[in-house]
Amino acid sequence: MPHPYSPVRSFPFPEHLILLPAGSDLTLLQAPTRLAERSNTFRTPIIGSSHIPIPNGLDDTGNPSDQIMATPDSGLKYPGMPDLAPDEPGRIFLMDLNEQNPRVQELNISDGFDKASFNPHGISTFTDKDQTVYLYVVNHPHMDSTVEIFKFEEQQRSLVYLKTIKHELLKSVNDIVVLGPEQFYATRDRYFTNFFLALLEMVMDLRWTHVLFYSPREVKVVARGFSSANGITISLDKKYIYVADVSDKNIHVMKIQDNWDLIQLKVIQLDTLVDNLTVDPDTGDILTGCHPNAIKLLMYDTKDPPGSEALRIRNALSEKPVISTMYANNGSVLQGSSVASAYGGKLLIGTVFHKALYCEL
Repeated sequence: MPHPYSPVRSFPFPEHLILLPAGSDLTLLQAPTRLAERSNTFRTPIIGSSHIPIPNGLDDTGNPSDQIMATPDSGLKYPGMPDLAPDEPGRIFLMDLNEQNPRVQELNISDGFDKASFNPHGISTFTDKDQTVYLYVVNHPHMDSTVEIFKFEEQQRSLVYLKTIKHELLKSVNDIVVLGPEQFYATRDRYFTNFFLALLEMVMDLRWTHVLFYSPREVKVVARGFSSANGITISLDKKYIYVADVSDKNIHVMKIQDNWDLIQLKVIQLDTLVDNLTVDPDTGDILTGCHPNAIKLLMYDTKDPPGSEALRIRNALSEKPVISTMYANNGSVLQGSSVASAYGGKLLIGTVFHKALYCEL
């Protein structure tokens, strides 16, 4: 058998050409069933849970010191996803969870940055030795992929634009986790940028997505073979990387090597489509926002909206991780949950395009 991270093809593959392997006619006949299984089409609807709602949509969150930053209330503009605010650019918001009654604040972005095409996706922070906080944001201007670097000005509650990172390997970037100055891991969630080809890619389970390591001196693929590499985060001791494969409904636990390659240790299988990942700063538990029925995201219906689910995974490195549900709703309150972040007994759940939810645990 091939190594699980060996590339399926070793040559560039243009999007206007499709190569189908032997027996692909059967694969295509089975496509509707496979899509239904992978998107949890027939999963039983979730009943509502208690909550304290706040009115701003967030797709991903990062943790600068004792606060939580998040993006954006206009929703992510992404091929195949509902877009409830097509004319609004993305924005960055901040919640200070040290406050007794946390409130959402929009952060002003300095001049020199193209705010009109801002389409933020994954987000991560880095704090240097002098305690300056830098915010790294995956951006999809005009459906391209870049990484934007900002400096967070805490007193002014603003972001100073510093730099845009572009690279030929930074394609279809979903999420990042920063390791140091201009150094990060990034996930690629699809090989094809065309939505219909990407859907075919998922149905045929081509597994052409990966995790990328970026630094000013070296850019390389460090883990391959994912169906759709999505959220990514790092353990509190900085030794392990957790990667969500949304189509496979699982989380890959990987160990960081001295050369920044990733070696897979285990896979935690779930019964829901795992989106973004965070780590509880108090416990080291993995938190995730999930899609209990993803087909409802792709075929959005206001009368039958997608539900939401937030999970906690304890003891991820053990033989038997403990998985518990922190929040679940059938879409009557929160639609399309994509991330969950906890701090000091408080929980923030973000969505792809809907509201965010603030909960006290």
